[in-house]
Amino acid sequence: MRGLYAVTVTALLIASFFALGRATSSPASAKPAGDSGARAVTPRGPLARDELSVIETFEASSPSVVFIDTVSEVMRRDFFNRRFTQRYAGSGSGFVWDTDGHVVTNHHVIDGATFITVTLADGSTYEATLVGQAEDEDLAVLHIDAPISALSPIPIGTSHDLRVGQRVLAIGNPFGLDQTLTVGTLSALGRTIESHSGEAIYDVLQTDAAINPGNSGGPLLDSAGRLIGVNTAIRSASRSSAGIGFAVPVDRVNTIVPQLIEGRMGPLPSIGFSVIAPSYAQRWGVSRGVLVGDIAPGSGADKAGVRPTSVSRMREVSMGDVLVAIGSERIDDTADFVRVLGRYAPGDRVSLGFLRDGKRVSVEVDLDEPPRQRSRPTAGN
Repeated sequence: MRGLYAVTVTALLIASFFALGRATSSPASAKPAGDSGARAVTPRGPLARDELSVIETFEASSPSVVFIDTVSEVMRRDFFNRRFTQRYAGSGSGFVWDTDGHVVTNHHVIDGATFITVTLADGSTYEATLVGQAEDEDLAVLHIDAPISALSPIPIGTSHDLRVGQRVLAIGNPFGLDQTLTVGTLSALGRTIESHSGEAIYDVLQTDAAINPGNSGGPLLDSAGRLIGVNTAIRSASRSSAGIGFAVPVDRVNTIVPQLIEGRMGPLPSIGFSVIAPSYAQRWGVSRGVLVGDIAPGSGADKAGVRPTSVSRMREVSMGDVLVAIGSERIDDTADFVRVLGRYAPGDRVSLGFLRDGKRVSVEVDLDEPPRQRSRPTAGN
């Protein structure tokens, strides 16, 4: 009997095991019909007004933004011959300037390239030719033979009336990811950075909108979707966004680009002195003109006795000359300074008007060749 009892119990256990296996292998059979296990969707209300504003700005502006690819041709020498090979140089961003097919980007995006392509927002790709470049301003103009129907020129704004705290939007192709939008605020005005030629770029805009490698040459927009700057550099130890990006102001862009298109602009001659960043000059009471910084030894400005601004170790400021005129042209800010100086060439003698200790003085200065310091920029992407 004990053996029969043991066999019976064992059989029951085996049967229970298989029954349990069938139950666990078919979970749907244990749930009510039609229950898939998905959570019910919670309805949401309409998008917030500020979200809609950003979306509308992006959708209106993104057709103007382009993707730029570059290839460079390099010569390799082996024992028997010389060979030219092509290699991928990099990519960047840009934007459509007009319906004639002009595209604006950074100089450093296309520097050294022998073959450039521009891809529009609709996915069409065109070979681009270089129209002109302003290395000291890190700007370049390309041309593509695209139909007018495919070109969406970007709306142009102003930068002289911007205010810190404004919302800004950056559209570009960071890390090759095209049509990427980042949103932030205008963090500061009147910054000075170093271009890839080693020359200073004045009145630069600073933003915390994320700007990464590949954003170079793309537009910085205000909340109305107007161009206010060209994204050109970041300050970051890792070369990724650290919340400090820089853009060439549109007032400068809107002066230089037409000159490049018309072939009227070459490298700016050296006037022999640097310019104090407008944010500091205004803090020290300069409301008009540009404040002279360091004087280049032996330059025309040095020989003419132009006075520099100096700051002691105790932060005491000794004000230098304030440039208010070049020739007969009035100079109100650094945009005027660059625009008027661009009309002259190295070797020209020009009359400079300064405010010195509250009095107007004029000096004659010989313009020099622009220095070409090929040092690395303070920040770049």
